[in-house]
Amino acid sequence: MQKIQNLASSPYLLITTPFGTAKVSLDQQSSWKIGRGKDNDIALPDKSTSRYHALLQLLGDNFTLIDLGSRNGSFVNSQRVIVPTALKPGDRISIGNTYIDFFYPQHQPNQFEDSTTSTAKTEMLHQRQLITVLVIDIRNFTRLSQQLDENILSQMIGSWFNQAGQIVSSYGSAVNKYIGDAVMSIWIHNPELNNNCINQSLSQSSSQQMLQIFSALRELFIMSNSLNRKFQLPFTLRVGAGINTGYAMVGQMGTSGTDYTALGDTVNAAFRLESVTKEINVDIALGQKTYESMPNAHLLLPFKQHLVNLKGYDKRISTYAGNLIDLEHYLKNMNL
Repeated sequence: MQKIQNLASSPYLLITTPFGTAKVSLDQQSSWKIGRGKDNDIALPDKSTSRYHALLQLLGDNFTLIDLGSRNGSFVNSQRVIVPTALKPGDRISIGNTYIDFFYPQHQPNQFEDSTTSTAKTEMLHQRQLITVLVIDIRNFTRLSQQLDENILSQMIGSWFNQAGQIVSSYGSAVNKYIGDAVMSIWIHNPELNNNCINQSLSQSSSQQMLQIFSALRELFIMSNSLNRKFQLPFTLRVGAGINTGYAMVGQMGTSGTDYTALGDTVNAAFRLESVTKEINVDIALGQKTYESMPNAHLLLPFKQHLVNLKGYDKRISTYAGNLIDLEHYLKNMNL
């Protein structure tokens, strides 16, 4: 995570509305909601924008724009935003009758400050934490984009991102990131623990948190399926999910200390597990630690164990995998 050291190199937006121009700094948070509603981080006095129109998020040191299913769409350099779109310095965002110019002085993508002072400050923002990572991805998105009208596709994908974010946030996710046609969410277990307690396993409260995560996953599948009824799609929309639990370096940023980011193998493996669901023809794939952390999973969750080859891993990895109906059976037996 890059720590911005001075305003001269800070990213910012220059916002031009029918009522004037304003400059908004982007150095205190990792995400900004944009729209007509007054509770947005960036509230626009523009009746042609939706109440919650778009989301700007920081991934690493790169900024991405996500449309949240707005009626009139979001555009970057006159191109409609369908999936999360990376911004470059000088890009112009068009939302309704509002123009938003993106500036990032001295920005070099994927380059991090390497001075001793900067490194020390960055390290202070990170702590090793036990986390669970959920990655959910839209299946056959390329095929869908080829067969569906652009306006409908944009509204459908934006609606999916918007609702997915609301669902995981309502179940306590600390991190929600939108990447390509996927959503990554992270739950931090035992946040009161420090590096002196890293060998402690999941507590009872964290076991209950696992049930919350899988309740969120059930809602994500139900929500995704509902889009088949809301939009006239050329084929049934399906999603797949990978979930992994383990330790990662979790960083805090922002003045409130509530914006998080996470790095490491635990996060990468969750993406790989999601990818493997297509290969073994299941809806959900769990890392072994995740499966072992679920209360009574060995008795009540009818997932099957598989040894799979994950991209980037030398050895085969054990995963427990199954379908939505299996998860619903488990949660019902857990009275959820």
